[in-house]
Amino acid sequence: MNAPVRAESCGIDLARERGQRAVFCGLTGIVWLHRKIQDAFFLVVGSRTCAHLIQSAAGVMIFAEPRFATAILDERDLAGLADAEDELDRVVERLVARRPDIKLLFLVGSCPSEVIKLDLTRAALRLSRRLAPVRVLSYSGSGIETTFTEGEDACLAALVPDLPEAPAGETGLLVAGALGDVVEDQFARLFADLGIPVRFLPGRSAGTMPGIAPGQPFLLAQPFLAGTARALEGRGLHHLPAPFPLGAEGTTGWLRAAADAFGVDPARFEAATAPGRRRAATALASHRERLTGRRVFFFPDSQLEVPLARFLWAELGAEIVEVGTPYLHRGHLAHEIAGLPPGTRVVEGQSLDDQMDRARAARPDLTVCGLGLANPLEAEGLATKWSIELLFTPVQGYEQAGDLAELFARPLRRRGRLEV
Repeated sequence: MNAPVRAESCGIDLARERGQRAVFCGLTGIVWLHRKIQDAFFLVVGSRTCAHLIQSAAGVMIFAEPRFATAILDERDLAGLADAEDELDRVVERLVARRPDIKLLFLVGSCPSEVIKLDLTRAALRLSRRLAPVRVLSYSGSGIETTFTEGEDACLAALVPDLPEAPAGETGLLVAGALGDVVEDQFARLFADLGIPVRFLPGRSAGTMPGIAPGQPFLLAQPFLAGTARALEGRGLHHLPAPFPLGAEGTTGWLRAAADAFGVDPARFEAATAPGRRRAATALASHRERLTGRRVFFFPDSQLEVPLARFLWAELGAEIVEVGTPYLHRGHLAHEIAGLPPGTRVVEGQSLDDQMDRARAARPDLTVCGLGLANPLEAEGLATKWSIELLFTPVQGYEQAGDLAELFARPLRRRGRLEV
């Protein structure tokens, strides 16, 4: 599934690298997932380092009562001197007793829990029986050979086996991928204007998860959901190939894939999307002067890199120096790759030292990278954009196209002020 496209078949300069990487782990996805599923709780089974990471990434105040926590594995657990399963059961039972608002509990695996082979899948089944009607599911957020967005993928894939079977005749389009509530509402209105019934995964609560049925079409809202797509296909749904809804062109292509699948009349499609396309064009125009001709370099981090590169080049006139991405899914990204300028260098995987050397040699106007690389590159005089900010900010759809462009224009504007 994740095999790269052949360079000769798509006109891009494709390379693969293996070596040292610099990425967050999948636990980071909890930061936006716990906001999306409003009666879910995410219990990380990990170390104090895991707890510090989540606390720092979420910026939770000391007096807040968030819907995530860490069950600490200490030295006794790691050495096998304590029964980690018994301790986990006690922690979970105490948590559910204290928080009766919890309807869905995720046990989130980490590097330490995987090292000691703690079977969270079996624990989730055991606790679901004991704590019913609270549902307990598990997924891995470990940072071993994964990227931080794969935490969402693993979470949604864990939901799929338990999704209810939709009644015959009541299925429509399924959109998979966590979206900001405002973005989800905008898309729901657009699909209603097109006459397409739609449900979203994940739902906003445990009781509003969508029903699904064999033969049902689905769109991916994010490019990093390979595991979720496999799980949905395993239940008989079929994926609609499409670009991703970033910018006006990506959003139009994404909506058109659904419209074609449901036989929407072209005139109706034009009428439903024209106002949004006009607003997006107006919003993008104010940023085009600053971004046109600017040279942009992507380090691999979020798996959003290829769609973002397409957006910057096709809609804002930026020059793409290199697109690094952790994984390149040839099926899900086919439309995005086709939208890149011929000869674009796309690098799957990472050899950090080699890529740092290429970035220094290229001296791009803007470098999109993870938090750990931003400060060193800024110290060397390169303007940077944190890739993780593109996950925390609503950027999909027509109404957010200008906001997405602003995220790239802002560091260039800041750099210009510093140079003055």
